[in-house]
Amino acid sequence: MHPRRAALLSAFLLLTSCLAVFAQAQESGHKRPITEKDLFRFTWIGDPQLSPDGSQIAFVRVTVNDKKDGYDTAIWTVATQSGESRPLTAGPRDTSPQWSPDGSRLAFIRTVEKDGKNQPPQVYILPFSGGEAYAITKLPKGASAPNWSPDGKKIAFNSTSNPEDLAKDRCKSEKDKSKDKNCATPEHESDVKVITRAQYRLNGAGYLDFKHPNHIWVADVPASPDQAAEPLQLTSGSYSENEINWSADGSQVYFVSNRELEPYYELPQNALYSVPASGGEISKVLEIEGTIGQVSFSRDRKRVAFIGHTSEPVRSYTKPDLYIADLTPGATARNVTANYDYDIGAGVGGDNTAPRAAGGSKPLWSADGNSIIVRVAKEGRANLERIDLASGKHTDVTTGNQAVVDYFENNNGSQLGVLISTPTQIGDLYLVAGTSLKRLTNINQKLWSELNLSEPEEIRYTSFDGKRIQGWLQKPPDYDSHKKYPLILNIHGGPHSAYGWVFDHEFQWMAAKGYIVLYPNPRGSTSYGQEFGNIIQYHYPGDDFKDLMAGVDYCIQKGYADPEKLGVTGGSGGGLLTDWVVGHTPRFKAAAAQRDISDWAGFWYDADFTLFHPTWFHKAPWEDPQDFVARSPITYIQNVTTPMMFILGEADFRTPPATGGEQMFRALKYLHRTAVMVRFPGESHELSRSGQPWHRIERLEHIVNWMDIYLQGKKIAGYEIDPTQPLTAGVE
Repeated sequence: MHPRRAALLSAFLLLTSCLAVFAQAQESGHKRPITEKDLFRFTWIGDPQLSPDGSQIAFVRVTVNDKKDGYDTAIWTVATQSGESRPLTAGPRDTSPQWSPDGSRLAFIRTVEKDGKNQPPQVYILPFSGGEAYAITKLPKGASAPNWSPDGKKIAFNSTSNPEDLAKDRCKSEKDKSKDKNCATPEHESDVKVITRAQYRLNGAGYLDFKHPNHIWVADVPASPDQAAEPLQLTSGSYSENEINWSADGSQVYFVSNRELEPYYELPQNALYSVPASGGEISKVLEIEGTIGQVSFSRDRKRVAFIGHTSEPVRSYTKPDLYIADLTPGATARNVTANYDYDIGAGVGGDNTAPRAAGGSKPLWSADGNSIIVRVAKEGRANLERIDLASGKHTDVTTGNQAVVDYFENNNGSQLGVLISTPTQIGDLYLVAGTSLKRLTNINQKLWSELNLSEPEEIRYTSFDGKRIQGWLQKPPDYDSHKKYPLILNIHGGPHSAYGWVFDHEFQWMAAKGYIVLYPNPRGSTSYGQEFGNIIQYHYPGDDFKDLMAGVDYCIQKGYADPEKLGVTGGSGGGLLTDWVVGHTPRFKAAAAQRDISDWAGFWYDADFTLFHPTWFHKAPWEDPQDFVARSPITYIQNVTTPMMFILGEADFRTPPATGGEQMFRALKYLHRTAVMVRFPGESHELSRSGQPWHRIERLEHIVNWMDIYLQGKKIAGYEIDPTQPLTAGVE
């Protein structure tokens, strides 16, 4: 080509490219890509509650604190007519708002700080007639879950305080303790733990304290802070109680409890009980051969609805259903949704539900008692449906590519509200008006106005045996259909959970960094019915791996992904599958296994919950060792050539590091393979969702750094052994 023509062509191509970039910038409003540190600016809405007259919604506003090492919570309200929001409390640790029946007061839980330490949380009352909020409890172990009596004169709540705590508390307040021998200071308080139960610790909570079960208390609500409240303990003994509800006349308090000292020997089961509000004998009201949760009373409080599932047959996954029953002793519950093959009361998962003040929705009865509104998880969406109790007919209340995170109504059911998340919206409040939604909040509006967020593309593809698999592709905001991109396969945990139409910071950020993110729902995922969810029982991992690989093949065949630049990551069950993937194929150039399981036998012994029933395995490890070996990723460690990163929380009791990433890391080092372990002090299994904000940021950075090195050829220091570093500098 003539030099002048070549120069003109180059200039033309450069101009065309510049115009395309300019047009793209114009289209995006000069917005910037999302970053990992935008998490610091996120605001979440938690535990919304509609006032009795429907004029306002109280909610918990959750933000990252100034030090960025935790979260602040304050109670706000939004007017349902104007959408105007205002604070009701200043926080920084206020949660669990509950309107009094007449709407004149708000009960909530507050944790105050004294001498640099958080004190036990207590029940507070905020009067709308004026004045400051005041505490009505001062229990040594605090209080939670406040619930007003129908007449608004009492509040029932939970507390783990026991008689010994109360006695110690009295001793602290006495002026002259030396006269009371019961107040003598012990010579030594032992911190040694004597373990007698198979389940003795819980992820996020630490070691369980069986001397402090969660009991029900009730307190009169004083009209002013000058009047004293003397809480009455209604339940005692070795069992915990929750799901507090009142009878219509306020004479009884209902609750749910499992009355087995070692429940892991039995199949999952609990029951509904009642106790007189003035104290007395506990009576069993209702039970099923399974679990009872999300308990909701009809408006006349003569019937009860709840979400439950049966314990038999023993499955890995059992679809939750809606049950109703008369509220009389010995009543039989009826499964209203037995013939409806979707998850009742369930949702879909992302990484940005409120990290504090999660709340919890319950079935909503119609005024005439003929129907109930519940949330239903259906093929990656979570919407509300109305269920006719006589016919079982289902009618959509909300629709769309979204996740209803929470839902609520006022006293007479005349107004219904929802908290909705989408792939480009963390969570905002709406009123449901017929078939439409009235938006009340845009709580992240300022930040969102700066960001170039994109909707994912929903895909459906066929797996090896003809099953149709649903998934999503999060593409870079400046996606060019003429290019092939590095791809990150992101695998959800559970394994019985689901990705869907919900906000996920991780996916948006990875896409902003130049990756296509594939996040599918392989077999075993929820929201697709009983058979699809339970098909992996005794076969996990296995065919779900094939579903994942079929998704990767789909992306390559469609021209989205560069087959030479494939990465894989996932957490919990997704971490297990990440380990499994690299042990069964060398096609991935980088992997980041998060809070993984590598050795099923070790997990059987070490996890915070037990596998004493044949949910995942037919027998115990010593009874059928080969089954555990065959399904453990560590068995295939010799095959692993993919550079691996392991993300581990040091306080993770759900998937303890010693039975996961630590094993894989040590074995790969023995084999002289590329591996790095990234450990997060103090973090539990919930690191990615509610961990310390700085740690959440660093987790994202480490995962994408690893992908950048091996998929995009970037030079990033910190993951190699430095030969110039002296041995005395520290432990690598």
